[in-house]
Amino acid sequence: MKSVTILGSTGSIGKSTVDIIRRHPDDYRVVALTGNKNVALLAQQAKQLNAEVAVTADKNNYAALKDALSGTSVRIEAGDEAVEAAAALDADWTMSSIVGAAGLVPTMEVVKRGKTLALANKETLVCAGEIVMRAIKETNTTLVPVDSEHSAIFQTLEERHRAAVDRILLTASGGPFREKDTAFMTQVTPEQAVAHPNWSMGAKISVDSATMMNKGLEIIEAYHLFGFGADRIEVLVHPQSIVHSAVAYIDGSVLAHMGMPDMRTPIAYALAYPNRMESPTKPLDLTALSGLTFSHPDEEKFPALRVAKAALNKGQTATAVMNAANEVAVGAFLNRKIGFLDIVKTVEAVLERTSLPAVRTIGDVIAVDAQAREQAAAVIRERA
Repeated sequence: MKSVTILGSTGSIGKSTVDIIRRHPDDYRVVALTGNKNVALLAQQAKQLNAEVAVTADKNNYAALKDALSGTSVRIEAGDEAVEAAAALDADWTMSSIVGAAGLVPTMEVVKRGKTLALANKETLVCAGEIVMRAIKETNTTLVPVDSEHSAIFQTLEERHRAAVDRILLTASGGPFREKDTAFMTQVTPEQAVAHPNWSMGAKISVDSATMMNKGLEIIEAYHLFGFGADRIEVLVHPQSIVHSAVAYIDGSVLAHMGMPDMRTPIAYALAYPNRMESPTKPLDLTALSGLTFSHPDEEKFPALRVAKAALNKGQTATAVMNAANEVAVGAFLNRKIGFLDIVKTVEAVLERTSLPAVRTIGDVIAVDAQAREQAAAVIRERA
């Protein structure tokens, strides 16, 4: 029986992970679940999975979680330090799916233990990829990426033929506005931006997909995971979301990973790695496919890709600044303080204004992140 912890169990990835685990009750023992504000769901999950510990990151929710779990043997904790402590508990396998830079420190706690890390929090590598990957190597942590694109590359990149790789092909749905013009996007509402055509995701990630910043973050993530520069990572818009990504080799071969757009597929792969397990994902029926299309993204209409690649070329500090500014800008958009097109403009402005000192520790990254958030708030006040 494999012991598991889910960081961010009440989010989209966390809920899908819970769904798979509860279908295999004899295979997994749940050590800890962490969430934030959705106390009712966190308590429900803890009961379903017989979790040993349940943690809410918001201390104000401690009493509500305690009440919801009264009469059970579940230990209740609250606060950011409690989340970090949960990440440090001895579990064979940990899902890191806390959204945003908030997942960085808990993820590093997992890495310190040298077990298996299923990484769905791309911001960890965007903010501190060099530091994290070095720690993973030092602790001999098994890292299995969970983003559908990076899981696809992980499965199709043949290590023995690494020298024969020509390029990595990252596919992107293009989001809900890929066929809309700039005039339309000036009037986009939060409700429109979070309505992803293919994937069921949280609000922040859905907005990132709409701006294509999500794909920019994934370029940076792929760089750290697989060791290929931005010039060898190509983004292709693939609206059907059937091909999740591919690896092109110098002999003309392209190894692609295909499947239905359901995050339970890469999660199941990560749970069973290095084996495979049954998942509730609907099987892909190739005969039912009407056609698969691919095109190059319009970087004029979606400048987030250009901004992300430029930040990657400047180094780890720049990508940390970019991520922090984007998180603040997306939050402002969702709260109707700025327009949709102002999100990436805010990120660009913050990158221009913020100094880029070298970062060597997680503490350095946290300091840069805080500075970038202050700058982003100032830019947003100006734009508002």
